[in-house]
Amino acid sequence: MDRVHRYRGLITSDPTVMMGKPVIAGTRITVELILELLSSGTTPDEIVREYPHLTREGIYAALAFAADALQPDRAYTLIEAS
Repeated sequence: MDRVHRYRGLITSDPTVMMGKPVIAGTRITVELILELLSSGTTPDEIVREYPHLTREGIYAALAFAADALQPDRAYTLIEAS
């Protein structure tokens, strides 16, 4: 399965919904929110309990979408804090 098929139909963007940010289809839950929740340690099960209209499939679609957004051939230089 190619990368785009992992989230096709599950992630949408509409300028009239959440200022055009990518969201889980049929919701106002942004990919950004899902990433923030996961990065703060919230588990997928906790997210689904908090947002019952969201599915684990939607959460994983958000991750796939975010991973694809970072795919172009770019070098990311991380500077270590001193």
